[in-house]
Amino acid sequence: MKTVLVIVAFAGVTVAPMAHAQFGSGVVYDPTQATHAVVQIKNEERSIANEIQQIEQGQKIFTNTVRLADNAIASYNLAHQMAMMPRSLYQPFLSRSTYWMELNHAANTYGNSGQWTSAVNTGAGASIGFQQASIPRTGQITGYGNLSQSGQQQIAARGATADLNDAITTSNMQTLGSIRTNSVQRQTDINALMKATQSGDPAQHTEMATLQRINLALMLLLQEQQEANQISQANTLQQIVGQKMQQDNLKSLFQLGNGYQQNFNAATPQQTSAGTKWAFHY
Repeated sequence: MKTVLVIVAFAGVTVAPMAHAQFGSGVVYDPTQATHAVVQIKNEERSIANEIQQIEQGQKIFTNTVRLADNAIASYNLAHQMAMMPRSLYQPFLSRSTYWMELNHAANTYGNSGQWTSAVNTGAGASIGFQQASIPRTGQITGYGNLSQSGQQQIAARGATADLNDAITTSNMQTLGSIRTNSVQRQTDINALMKATQSGDPAQHTEMATLQRINLALMLLLQEQQEANQISQANTLQQIVGQKMQQDNLKSLFQLGNGYQQNFNAATPQQTSAGTKWAFHY
């Protein structure tokens, strides 16, 4: 009996502090559970931060989408406004351009100027037209082989100037005639571009149609620039021939001046001797 009472008393002493710690002062601290709770809290914070970042990215994407939509709407409204503009805005306000007019035909009194005029208007038959309207050239002059080396050089230089000038002149006639012929078709192309640009048809004012007309206009400008270069080249060749003629005349004067003293010394004794003899007889 005593043993049972001791065991009960010991059990009561042991259970009392545990009950007091469990229920009397609050919750029992468990380090393992506390650490697990801290890890869970940190994971939740990370999840919340990721969700906030995803929400912000979604907002940026939505904002960009709204801006793209606004730009598309603005572009459409501008295109629609341009297409629905009054026709008066497409009326021509420029004066008509003039292409190269055909050269008036000469009187052709002696029947040798008609082909020349046709050549400068069309570019065809320039060589024949120039020969008919000019003094024809024959072969070498009579007695050319009997001239001195200096004389042959002077004659050959002037003959080369005449030959080169004839070739350049006929080439320039052909070039200018071809430009005159092409100018008619080019003016037709320019008029077509002006008509499409000033049209009230909305289809003519789309972006692709406008870019295509700009491309065609640039091609026409390139062709005109090429023709301007050809005319400039023709003028340069004419100037070169003129400079050659001047140089030939200058060199000829130098040669004459170089041989003058020798010819004078050779001729002076004969004249002096003849003068003395004449005085003696007198």
